[in-house]
Amino acid sequence: MTSGWIILDKPLGLGSTQAVAAVKRNLREAGLGKPRVGHGGTLDPLATGVLPIAVGEATKLAGRMLDASKEYEFTLQFGRETDTLDLEGRVIATSNCQPGFGALEKVIEDHFTGVIEQVPPAYSALMIDGQRAYDRARAGEQVDMPTRTVTIHGWEYVAEGFAGEWDASEQYATLRVRVSKGTYIRSLARDIAHALGTVGHVTILRRLRAGPFGLPQAISLDKLNDVGKGAPLEHVLLPLEAGLVDIPALDLSPEQTRAVRQGRVLDGLPHTDGLYWVRSGGTPVALVELSGSVLTVARGFNLPDVAE
Repeated sequence: MTSGWIILDKPLGLGSTQAVAAVKRNLREAGLGKPRVGHGGTLDPLATGVLPIAVGEATKLAGRMLDASKEYEFTLQFGRETDTLDLEGRVIATSNCQPGFGALEKVIEDHFTGVIEQVPPAYSALMIDGQRAYDRARAGEQVDMPTRTVTIHGWEYVAEGFAGEWDASEQYATLRVRVSKGTYIRSLARDIAHALGTVGHVTILRRLRAGPFGLPQAISLDKLNDVGKGAPLEHVLLPLEAGLVDIPALDLSPEQTRAVRQGRVLDGLPHTDGLYWVRSGGTPVALVELSGSVLTVARGFNLPDVAE
């Protein structure tokens, strides 16, 4: 059974669903059957960067990846706002106000650090009354998006200047930001511009990190396609436990391993309460919760070398 993570450096123009389909196709062409495949967090087609794709038993951890913090680098162009909040859409508002870089730093520090409220873009994959928001927006509907609470963990300033997509007098700023799950960078850019008394949109968006996975672990689409042409899968597939590096591991005895694989509760374990992953001989067995020295199974992994 094929299980693990393929971390794709998603290229411009490719959707997350298309990326998953590319992994499935290459695994099939490599003679590896049809394992379950899923992604750990949607990236817009106009965004690039880290897209974790879970294969086989790693799909049981895809929910954890969706909940993980992310890091992005993006360019905010002042002076024009589009309906999609990026380069894809039509211009719906303009402003001659260019805020200045000192003002930008102050408004980010004062209003866009820590816990904030934001309204997601109408052009997003969120479900609104049973339909994707972007489908309703493209049909010309007025989409009322619910406000959500997100956390902005930190900022870095990468570049700034004047070189607009439409007008060279327009100011831009390239920023790096670490955010909680559910944060929309396009909404963040819109709201920063509004707080500065102007409008703006995202011209470049790149995800640098998703949970434990960063760009150094990511592969190109060409390298993925090489697998379908016969290149060794181990050159692109990270082990399942690569998605668990942020939580501690516990080693089990053979008897404990059998109990956990049968879903039985273990007690008398002298460890701090919390989330762990347990292993036998280095092989992941399950994701578990420990409370009051009692261990219960959250998700079991059916990997061949621990299967009975």
